[in-house]
Amino acid sequence: MAKKIKAQKSSKKKVNEDVHEPVTNRDQSEEVVAKRDHLEKGEISLTQHDIESLIRTIRGQKVMVDFDLAMLYGVKNKRLNEQVKRNIKRFPDDFMFQLTKEEWNTLRSQIATTKSSVNQADNILKSQIATSSWGGTRKLPYAFTRNGIGMLSSVLGSDTAVEMNIRIMRVFTAAHQIMENNAILFKKVLHLEQHQIETDEKIDHLIAKMDENSPKFLPEHIFQTGCVWDAWSYVSDLVRKADQRIILIDNFVDDRVLSLFSKRRDGVNATIHTRYTEQFLTDLEKHNEQYPAIEFIQLRHKNHDRFLIIDDTAYLLGASLKDMGVGLCAITPLSTSPETILGML
Repeated sequence: MAKKIKAQKSSKKKVNEDVHEPVTNRDQSEEVVAKRDHLEKGEISLTQHDIESLIRTIRGQKVMVDFDLAMLYGVKNKRLNEQVKRNIKRFPDDFMFQLTKEEWNTLRSQIATTKSSVNQADNILKSQIATSSWGGTRKLPYAFTRNGIGMLSSVLGSDTAVEMNIRIMRVFTAAHQIMENNAILFKKVLHLEQHQIETDEKIDHLIAKMDENSPKFLPEHIFQTGCVWDAWSYVSDLVRKADQRIILIDNFVDDRVLSLFSKRRDGVNATIHTRYTEQFLTDLEKHNEQYPAIEFIQLRHKNHDRFLIIDDTAYLLGASLKDMGVGLCAITPLSTSPETILGML
């Protein structure tokens, strides 16, 4: 009984000293040992993808950590590290370095959260890290660069290590080729993006120039020569917003004005004070047969200015309504009451 208790204490002390967290599940430990035996016997086949999944990026370098390599070589991690220490002169800093505690915690977190449950080698790796019964290390893991991995086969001195190193070197070479191809592709994409940026800048500059040179509707309601659409659109908005009445005082009116007034709301009265022609009267008659009637009042005198009344606001028109925007003109709201203007007709 005393020997049994002593053995348990010794085992507990060993587990507590281990950096890796122990697993107390006996079945899981047995499964790990069984998988390791299968790997050593060649009953588990490792693909290139399996090996690629064990290449990590640490400190900006592509490396493999000692427990991954021990698993691939089919040896205990402790033996691998012992051989390295005996030949430490062969492993300078650019061949091998020890992980910091922060780097190790990050690596453990990445392995713990991996979703690759199908890969057999990955399952072996996760089981190995979870238990100290299969080559667990009491120190922080070591990372080996490509050069360091190439050196390992010479210090381990086994045919299995040499064969596995050849496979690992081929994977590193393939990965490097992929990175080079991706770098070329990235340069092409970057070139295309730069070309697109330059094209967008040219288009923006062209649009800015078009905006600068195109006729504009200014806040003062002044329309440049050729600004027919802007002027027509502005007057159309005035007609649409009328609630009660629209009155136009203009010497010259044609069917375009009648069409404009058809945009008014239902129930809004429309009156045109103008000098008639036979054509205008014919157009007005046909319009009134189809649309809400527009009242016509003959101007007794030829007026110089044109006015548009929208409800209780009077606007001075710089040109006949049908000619707005053809030449430089303005539409100016007046403070004068519409009734004052109507009383002067």
